[in-house]
Amino acid sequence: MPQTKHQIESLLAEAGAGPRPQFGQNFMIDQNLVRAVADAGRVSGDDLVIEVGPGTGTLTEELLDRAGQVLAVEIDRGLAALLRKNLGNRPNFSLLEGDALAGKHELDPQLLDAIVEARKSRRPVKLVANLPYNIASPLVIEMLVAGTELLAFTVQKEVADRLAAAAGTAEYGPLSVMAQLLGRVEVLRKLPPQAFWPAPKIESALARLSRDDRLGPRARPFSAFVHALFSFRRKMLRRALAQAGWNAEAALSATGFDGKMRAEELSPQSLLRLFLAVS
Repeated sequence: MPQTKHQIESLLAEAGAGPRPQFGQNFMIDQNLVRAVADAGRVSGDDLVIEVGPGTGTLTEELLDRAGQVLAVEIDRGLAALLRKNLGNRPNFSLLEGDALAGKHELDPQLLDAIVEARKSRRPVKLVANLPYNIASPLVIEMLVAGTELLAFTVQKEVADRLAAAAGTAEYGPLSVMAQLLGRVEVLRKLPPQAFWPAPKIESALARLSRDDRLGPRARPFSAFVHALFSFRRKMLRRALAQAGWNAEAALSATGFDGKMRAEELSPQSLLRLFLAVS
């Protein structure tokens, strides 16, 4: 059963810990929301479910009742010890203590190995988590690139808006482009600050990404291309391409795009066409 705020406070006191802003910790205290996140993950007994930032284990317990295997990734040593003590006897529970990211664009090697091994055995891999706010954006993309089939997670509403943003909007950028070429993005519901403790100063959202990879091995170079173009997002496409080091005229001729457009006006599919032209 999902933990109440009082139970979470008691567990943190037992671990000699408290919410740590440097780890982006906001604990989910709405018990209905805990179930809603698990439901959004469409978890079944065949799945390897990865939970990044399990905290005191309130969502973890819900996932253990549904999934074949749950791999929890926790950077906080005190919370990792608490999880081992309380959940270590569950046969479908395993714990990776450390950061889920080895770098800005790199998963922890042990986490990546777990995903690769599951995929080799044709076991569905899903991320279901109340994500730490400070790593959410890069983690989501890296999990998709690694082959995670479905991601259901809570995140800052502004990040959810960026994931789903359409070309030409203020929220549209490299995160939008990569997410939409690697998966299908759904923003399922907004979440009030009161659903968490401590209550964040911003709204959150529950999002789901279903993998639909149209990049394959081109994901890394395409990501570099998009980030380079968007670093000149206020400049016309012709100048942005040239300043980023590509043959602007050849690319525009091959695609038929208007050189007076800006990169932020091009859809993800159009940016992929442009990338293939310069490649």
